[in-house]
Amino acid sequence: MELNYIPWGDVLIPDLELDELETRPLNKWGRMRKKYLMEDRYLTFNNMVMEGTLAQHLLEVEQAAEARMELLLPQLEAAAGITEELKARDMMKWVGLKNTCKAQVEEIIQAELIFV
Repeated sequence: MELNYIPWGDVLIPDLELDELETRPLNKWGRMRKKYLMEDRYLTFNNMVMEGTLAQHLLEVEQAAEARMELLLPQLEAAAGITEELKARDMMKWVGLKNTCKAQVEEIIQAELIFV
């Protein structure tokens, strides 16, 4: 790999080009991971940007988070007793339990995948 330099005043600066990043929009999990890396793990973030691995990493985190959500949410809902019969009998309780289960799964995903 040949490194070219461009003049900048009295000094020469390396003419570096980053690979094109994937332009697919990030979902919730990808944006959270990116923000965490930018704010709390900035050296890791900068290394990933320079190596061109950030987009792939964020995609992997998104896929893993979605897979965990699909796996854990039905299990928690079953353990909490969320059924269609409960939905027909007491809608507010059903909604509250659904929201609680979703929040619990999101906390698990954040602890396991996002903030590590």
